[in-house]
Amino acid sequence: MEEPMIREASEQVSEEFKTLVNAQHLNSLRHLQHLILGRLQDSNAVLSHYNDFAENCFADVSLEFSRNTRLLESIKADLDYIFFKLRSIKSKILATYPDAFPDESTSDAFDRRPDLELPQ
Repeated sequence: MEEPMIREASEQVSEEFKTLVNAQHLNSLRHLQHLILGRLQDSNAVLSHYNDFAENCFADVSLEFSRNTRLLESIKADLDYIFFKLRSIKSKILATYPDAFPDESTSDAFDRRPDLELPQ
């Protein structure tokens, strides 16, 4: 007995809602939603394509980057060894010939290069 009354009440409420909303406005909203959905799908396809492209580029660049990193590490090790040898040669020369290099007060006049080992 209550079930038919509930059904009748819900039908009356739905009829009232139908009179509140203009069918043309609903169709316009549905059309706009369809356009937005199409644009979002297009944007999603473009972004997916770009992600694939970026992934391939990253794979190519990461190999070169790791190769160059190893090369720079090797160059740094070689330069460290060279400067170590130069310092030891300089100390041997200073031990043999104390006046071979200018003292600290006159060395600034000869060498105006920045010290690259000091933090800036």
